[in-house]
Amino acid sequence: MTGKFLTLLVILFLFGCASSPTGRSQLLMMPEDQLAQMGLQAFEQIKQKEQVENDPAINAYVQCVVSELTRDLGGKWEVVVFRSEQANAFALPGGKIGVYTGLLKVARSQHQLAAVIGHEIGHVLARHSNERVSQEMATKQVLSVVQAVALPNSATGQLAMAALGLGAQYGVLMPFSRIQESEADIIGLDLMAKAGFDPREAVKLWYNMQSAGGASPPEWLSTHPSHASRIQELQAHMPEALSLYEAARARGRNPRCKL
Repeated sequence: MTGKFLTLLVILFLFGCASSPTGRSQLLMMPEDQLAQMGLQAFEQIKQKEQVENDPAINAYVQCVVSELTRDLGGKWEVVVFRSEQANAFALPGGKIGVYTGLLKVARSQHQLAAVIGHEIGHVLARHSNERVSQEMATKQVLSVVQAVALPNSATGQLAMAALGLGAQYGVLMPFSRIQESEADIIGLDLMAKAGFDPREAVKLWYNMQSAGGASPPEWLSTHPSHASRIQELQAHMPEALSLYEAARARGRNPRCKL
């Protein structure tokens, strides 16, 4: 058992020497080009499943916001608008962005739409998909080691493994996901500010989300922070974001995306 654990620890150490854009240590075990290919495949599947919005005005509006946000990032970013009541958006490794038309009812200005899309791009920039997959791979490896030395066939052993699996889910993976969500909020806030979008509108967006209603599980059982937590963290980072915003405006960054 000791040898297996030492081997696992060495593997995690070798792959864990990475940092996110905010300086947080990360475990990254997947090649980025493989993640990009997976993102492309997932995007194609979504395009086949969902109805694509063909309204030229809506597409131009969303494309305008994405173009402003990604101007300084480099690479190619493909954006597709889907006709759906979902108030949601996503970004995938490989530069793929999807926006659902239902989001436009909640994100009521170019600034608020930039806050959502900036958040999703933040996930890509911070390699959260790689981190998420790596965490689950590492957790399964640890559980397999424990299972190998326990008594998995006994009633007590089965119960212990079930409890350990539950502990891994709620004690490691979900809290890490909340950290990723909070990190994407901050990255997105800075990204929109650097593009000339007003970061204060990000706070208004989450008040809109809160007003939109919908039951939510307790924060400790959710992969996302509560709206109140998000608003608090955004407000705490606002002075830095406003400084970036003012500098961007001084450089002439003044997006004019209209629907």
